[in-house]
Amino acid sequence: MPDEPQATPDARPVALITGASSGIGLATATRLADAGWCTLLSGTDRTRLDALADRTGGRALPEDLAKPDGPARLAEAALAATGRVDALVASAGLGWRGPYERTPSDTLDRMIEVNLAAPLRLVRLLLPGMLERGRGRIVLLGSMAGQVGVREESGYSATKAGLAMFAESLWYELRGTGVGVRMILPGAVDTPFFDRRGTPYQRERPRPVTAERVADAVVASITTQRDRLFVPQWLGLPARIHGAAPGFFRRMASRFG
Repeated sequence: MPDEPQATPDARPVALITGASSGIGLATATRLADAGWCTLLSGTDRTRLDALADRTGGRALPEDLAKPDGPARLAEAALAATGRVDALVASAGLGWRGPYERTPSDTLDRMIEVNLAAPLRLVRLLLPGMLERGRGRIVLLGSMAGQVGVREESGYSATKAGLAMFAESLWYELRGTGVGVRMILPGAVDTPFFDRRGTPYQRERPRPVTAERVADAVVASITTQRDRLFVPQWLGLPARIHGAAPGFFRRMASRFG
């Protein structure tokens, strides 16, 4: 950030991290706590959140973001706990793989709520305070699936593509306000995500990276001016090719998978 985030009474900036009970959220919470941040830890697994809070000195705020009123309850609890949120890290996410016509309706609804609607609602609730203070960071966890599309992940890809366009549009709105919008775009990540969606990761490439590697990108996006980070970095090349020559990209993707 251009200036250090405004501190809490105990001199620590505050980060609210969703999906903190496992995977990227857990790794990010650990990294930020090590860097001296006060961390507010949200997720659906209270036992894991409490263990992480005990280990890092954070505060557990369990909430189910698949419920339409979940983001409002979480924002209220976060502001009641610390008075402000200097950085929102929206890392909670759900996936499903298979032919789109076979996607269970409840699974599709939960993906839309958690992956897309919840981040938009949380930003809407927390942004006014950031603007009033003239500083803040909004970090959104996207996916390469939302940049180039992935076969049999149509619903998931759509939610991540929507999140990317939200980030892009909001970036223009917030220029010069001191509040930065950041988009993290990982490929496959070695987390429980694939187990929870019910289908293991089966592609030869890109190879899954660690959650810690993505967490490092999140921290870099908060503490620097880098606002669009691919993990691993080389994934930026296929994204650019897709944007410049989508027909060529589709032919290559169909041929090489």
